[in-house]
Parts: sequence; C-alpha cells; structure tokens
Amino acid sequence: MKKLMNKASGFVDEMLDGLVAANPSLALSGETGRVVHRATPIRKGKVGVVSGGGSGHLPLFTGYVGEGLLDGCSIGNVFEGPTVGSCMEAIRLADGGQGVLRLYGNYGGDRMNFDMAGEMLEDEGIRTTTVLGNDDVASAGPSERQKRRGVAGIIYAYKTAGSLAETGADLDAVTAIAQKTVDRTRTIGVALSPCQVPGSDKPSFTLGDNEIEMGMGIHGEPGIWRDQLKPADTIADEMIERLLADKPEGAGRRASILVNSLGATPLEELFILYRRARTKLEAAGITIVRPLVGHYATSMEMAGASISLCFVDDEIEALLAAPASCPFWTVTA
Repeated sequence: MKKLMNKASGFVDEMLDGLVAANPSLALSGETGRVVHRATPIRKGKVGVVSGGGSGHLPLFTGYVGEGLLDGCSIGNVFEGPTVGSCMEAIRLADGGQGVLRLYGNYGGDRMNFDMAGEMLEDEGIRTTTVLGNDDVASAGPSERQKRRGVAGIIYAYKTAGSLAETGADLDAVTAIAQKTVDRTRTIGVALSPCQVPGSDKPSFTLGDNEIEMGMGIHGEPGIWRDQLKPADTIADEMIERLLADKPEGAGRRASILVNSLGATPLEELFILYRRARTKLEAAGITIVRPLVGHYATSMEMAGASISLCFVDDEIEALLAAPASCPFWTVTA
C-alpha cells in the first residue's frame, strides 16, 4: 500500500508536529513529544479529562483535545498504547488541583500504563479516576460487557465529561457522567478492506475483493461473520438490529447516532448508511437527536464504517449540546 510518508520510524512524530502546527489551540509536550494538550494552561480549580491510545485512529485521541472535551492526550506508536511516562505527563498537564479523569479504551496495554501512571501520581498528590470505553458489542456478549473493546462511541463520553468539567463540577461528578455515557453507548463496525501499519510488509488482515466482515475491530480483530458483499441497506439493518438488541437497561427512546468512517469509506457511503439507519430507528420508535456523520474514529486507510448509538437522558442530551471546540468537532450553542 502506498503512503505519503518519509520513514516509517518518523511517521507518528511528524504527524504530531503537523497536527499541532496546523492547530494553534494545541501544544506538544513530554520527553518524547507524545503528549498533546491545550495550548492554554488548565484553569485552576477545573477537573482535568485526559485520554490516550495508539496512533492511526485520527481524529480519535489527540484530535479531541479542546474546550468542552479533553484537556490532554498521550499517544503511542501506530496501534500501540502510550508509554507510562507520556500518560503521567498528560495527567500532570491536565491537573488544575481538583483531580483528573482518565478516560480511554478498554485495551490491555492502555489499562496497564494508565493504571501505573495513576498510582505513581497519587504519590505526588494528584487524585485520578478511571472510566473505560467498552462500546463494541461485537467483542463480547452482554454478560461480559467488561471485556468489550472501546471504539468510536467513546467520543460521547469525551463530550459529556469534558462539558461537565467546564462547569466546575467535581471529579466524582465528572467521572459519574463519563461512566453513565459509556454505559448508554453501543457500537458495531463493518470492514470492507484492510489497512497497513507504516513499516509493515503486509496488511493488518486480508479480505477478498468481494468480501465484507461484520464486527471486525479497529485493529483488525476478528468479527462475527465474513461473507460476500451485501447491499448497504442490508448491512445497515443488521447493524441497527444488533445495537437495539443490546439496548442498555433503562434506556429511553431518544438516541444520538454516529455513523463513522473507518478511514477510506467516503461521506457519500456514510450518508447512504445513515439514511437507512434513521428509517430503521424511527420504525423502532427511537427519536434521533444530534446525529453525527463523518470521520470520528478511523483505522488508517481501512475501508468500512461503524455505527454508534448513545441512548440519552436529559442530562446527557444537554451536555452533548453544550459548546465545545477541537480541531475536528465543534458544537455551538
């Protein structure tokens, strides 16, 4: 696969340099230059919200640093978690004296390094809490939700936690709204073609020219089934059916929907999926609020899409509507 890069070893650092240079609201710090944070220092008395993960998923992670969203983010190599040191630096930069929420995906390496960072920073007097994104319904059954991967749906928790933190809410409240948002969010993806990590001599997985895989993860983790390519309406129907079958207990009849490109899939195809998903949800008695369609969490140049549903209540809906601004997502009052 062709890539616009210099050397594979410089891919992430050169990308981060360009990201920050193009967006003056961001700054780059850390011994290895792998922490993206707001250029304006955190307001004293404000709870900090940080995330982190592997590169290769823009806008996910570093792209959501901004007002009403994340205060900082540690980033690793492509599809590799951030280091303990960069996690610590992100937390320190996000500390306004009222503690920091660590909000990231449910992956082993990320958990280990963020947990170690939190433990060490407790000794420095920085209180931290953790909420794990685990919205991928294809990665484990309802009875094992704690094993599910975190994918595109985590951006809803970025938004609610970040917006509540801006109001001056304390760490316990910010943590609680992040957890409630995660608990009310479900995602499923579908892959059409693979991506290739810079420096690798082969794609991360293989799919036949006319094959599709339902439920594949954003790093190429195996899905639910693989079959011949099907019409978009058929795919959208199954995705919505699987999400509604996993509807959170106590969820109402209002939901935000995110139709997300995994990288190569164009907006035109996303809107075809959204068109059908909207009809399917309305037939099920679900009212859509604040729909999102676009590139929100990618996997390099993988072709495919994911659909997320966040079942809102009044609190979550109000926080999703609150003003926010980052390089890839702006919400105005």
